[in-house]
Amino acid sequence: MHRPDAAIFDVLGPGLEEAVVDYARARMNLDPAPLDGTAAPAELARQAGRTITPDGVGGLAALRVFDEVLSRACISADHPRNLAFIPAAPTRASILFDLVVGASSIYGGSWLEGSGAVHAENEALRWLSDLVGFPPRAGGTFVQGGTVGNLSALVAARHAARARRVALGLPLPARWCFLCGAEAHSSLRQAAEVMDVDLVFVPADGGGRLTGAAVAAALDAHSLDPVEGAATGRNAPGTGVFAVVATAGSTQFGIVDDIRGIVDAAHARDVWVHVDGAYGLAGIASPSVRHLFAGVGATDSFIVDPHKWLFAPFDACALVYRDPATARLAHAQQAGYLEVLDRDSAWNPSDYQIGLSRRVRGLPFWFSLATYGTQAYGRAVERCLATARAAADLVRELPYAELVREPELSIVVLRRLGWSPPDYHRWSECLLRSGLAFVTPTVHNGETVTRFAIVNPRTTSDDVRRILATMADDALPTY
Repeated sequence: MHRPDAAIFDVLGPGLEEAVVDYARARMNLDPAPLDGTAAPAELARQAGRTITPDGVGGLAALRVFDEVLSRACISADHPRNLAFIPAAPTRASILFDLVVGASSIYGGSWLEGSGAVHAENEALRWLSDLVGFPPRAGGTFVQGGTVGNLSALVAARHAARARRVALGLPLPARWCFLCGAEAHSSLRQAAEVMDVDLVFVPADGGGRLTGAAVAAALDAHSLDPVEGAATGRNAPGTGVFAVVATAGSTQFGIVDDIRGIVDAAHARDVWVHVDGAYGLAGIASPSVRHLFAGVGATDSFIVDPHKWLFAPFDACALVYRDPATARLAHAQQAGYLEVLDRDSAWNPSDYQIGLSRRVRGLPFWFSLATYGTQAYGRAVERCLATARAAADLVRELPYAELVREPELSIVVLRRLGWSPPDYHRWSECLLRSGLAFVTPTVHNGETVTRFAIVNPRTTSDDVRRILATMADDALPTY
């Protein structure tokens, strides 16, 4: 399997390397790529046949099954009319370099083994840190996605809170907890489960934002002195609040919390502030909405996913700490065979995340930034914002639809007047089956509506117009 001799090339199949490169080149050159779709398990099993066998089917045969069967049962995340969930739009440069990363077999957990790659990743992290206003000492790593990024940051926050209490001679709480707003991402519930801590939801204001005033009230309510029974205005012994999570662009609506107010409220009470900007914090690259993110530079940590709105391939989440040394105390693994990695104060990315083994998943993002320049990123983000504003205008013109709320970033949520949940689902299925678009229903306050998540600069107002036209009374049956 590993020796590059004649026998292995016979197994792979003549011309397999060229075939793989040709496939990748052809996929990148599709304009646009087909939306494709999904398939039932039984149908896939019938079409693909048995691919894992004792003697192998050969590389060309396996590639053919992927090309003709498996790939066509995957919805293209980079299609300009894929507006479901949070899709993707990786640049050509980032895709090409993803091939290089796969071929290079670089271990990205330590400086010793991957210093050149880690240096490049750190340059990309530095650009993000500068965008938000973090100090020169800030740093972090790239992890798989926002779920792991949030979890890693919260583990660091709890470790810091525990260490601070021990240093002050204060008792540890019976239960730890962290706070977030009602629009916070579902990954925070999972983080609380994994960490075995409590998650406290703080009521949002009328616009769905978590505010500094609400956080201050919630923290004071959780800061009752266990002896005095009165609010102390600080994180009192026994209360266990170790972090507040602010959202910089919610997945459902693109709402940005009152980050500045949250920082002021939390830091006055010695509580860590983490920003979940997995989708929306990329907006800080655009001058037109940069003001929405005021205060991020004063927080303790943040995440943003380049594979969402920063045009990198899956999977890459940038996790950055204001003070990486604090995070390292929480995450660095200790073992005799690992001691060699800590010589010369080396920067080991695995010291700042959950997990030891890691792919250098930040390299495609770095290569794309280096190739196109950061100004191109700002223009691309701004193009998505402009399309979202145009989409909102189109909805306002329709007699059969209305906005659920005004878009803040690049997510447009709307209701089709007169539709019930089955209507939305039938419409969504017809759009996908026809190959026109992938748009899914969502539920807000018990009501089924739909949303357009616009993170692809190639999505146009005409794309949105075509999708909206299918919501007319006489349009749906034709799809």
